[in-house]
Amino acid sequence: MNSLKLVQDEITSTLRLVDQDRLVELTDAFADCTRRWVVSGQGRYRAVASMAAMRLMHVGFDVHLTGQVTATSIGQGDCLLMLSASGETPVSLHLARRAADRGARVLAITTREDSSLAAIADVVVAVPVRGSRQFGKSLFEQDSHAYKTMSRRHTNLELQQ
Repeated sequence: MNSLKLVQDEITSTLRLVDQDRLVELTDAFADCTRRWVVSGQGRYRAVASMAAMRLMHVGFDVHLTGQVTATSIGQGDCLLMLSASGETPVSLHLARRAADRGARVLAITTREDSSLAAIADVVVAVPVRGSRQFGKSLFEQDSHAYKTMSRRHTNLELQQ
């Protein structure tokens, strides 16, 4: 039980530190579900990106995961949601630059507001996970998909918390 309490406490305290104005900017970008969305992340964050893409698809977005055979080209008016803890992953930076060069809006969820990815992005949500006692970047993964806004939009038939 102590491990579960640690995880719960770290998630709660970390999400309290996320800049709420930046979070509003991020969620406002999702207000227009007519945009085409591309979601990406590398390594374990690809799994989180996959979950985000699935949830967006469930609520009616035209969404694609980078590298999938059904992913379309990105262009003017589209959005790229990039997850990268360091904000320095070479593949992520390459994809973000290409998306920006083609007129897409780049939204980043990262741990570093001063990263190269943050410099490319139109909207940056920094998740301050320093000092976590969990393995690797587990806290970033948990916080990246723990936002209540997405949960509220998921369904109206399940019990909402």
